[in-house]
Amino acid sequence: MIFLIEYNRTQGRIVNSRAFGGADRLKAENARLEMELDLNRKGLHHEVVLLEAVSEQALRRTHRRYFEDLRQILESNTGNHQ
Repeated sequence: MIFLIEYNRTQGRIVNSRAFGGADRLKAENARLEMELDLNRKGLHHEVVLLEAVSEQALRRTHRRYFEDLRQILESNTGNHQ
């Protein structure tokens, strides 16, 4: 699967996400370009990425910063789950 993610770094959160089948790479790339152009027109400086993973669960493991805040990441790395 291919995941298109719009991420607001300042707020530390995903603003928009969309999943595409593996065969839809061109469609995903075109959607990324459209999103970047739209954000540019609006003067928004969000991160836009295309990521590929077997599933959303796999993506959450490999790209945790998009789905968890810094506190959550630090707690899971130190084993201090509260």
